[in-house]
Amino acid sequence: MELTFISQSPRETIGCGKLLGSIVQPGSIIGLVGELGAGKTCFIKGLASALTGVAEDDVTSPTFTFLQEFPAAIPLYHFDLYRIAALDDLRDLGFEECVYGAGVTVIEWADRAEAALPPECLTIHISVIDENRRAFIFKARGEKHTEIIKKLKQKTGGGTDEWH
Repeated sequence: MELTFISQSPRETIGCGKLLGSIVQPGSIIGLVGELGAGKTCFIKGLASALTGVAEDDVTSPTFTFLQEFPAAIPLYHFDLYRIAALDDLRDLGFEECVYGAGVTVIEWADRAEAALPPECLTIHISVIDENRRAFIFKARGEKHTEIIKKLKQKTGGGTDEWH
């Protein structure tokens, strides 16, 4: 199942992340794919804010640490795999413990770890349209993440496969 969101601004991208953060459940895995500057971290600011209550400004790309954890009733594990050298490095990061744990795991540059992703996850492909606008294509694998897309559709206008 797929759903497309067109963001007109960084503020709308954060709002989209907040909407998803209000829907995800423990054990949700969200993979983000997109070029540098596409809006992955901006999206996560909203997700983390809604899910854990953390201030948007406290969310940064963990490029040099690979992982940021935001403790809460449902913890958020934020991986940035931009600089990952090999899939074996994920083991040292505690990747499996997070992905198969009770929190929500969000992975920037998820395409670099495609083989390590579980069969059930939500992948969001982000494309740059122009300086401010971005296209977010949500693709669900598995029943749990398909339900997330169905809830997003309900909250954004019902039966449509695209919202702005």
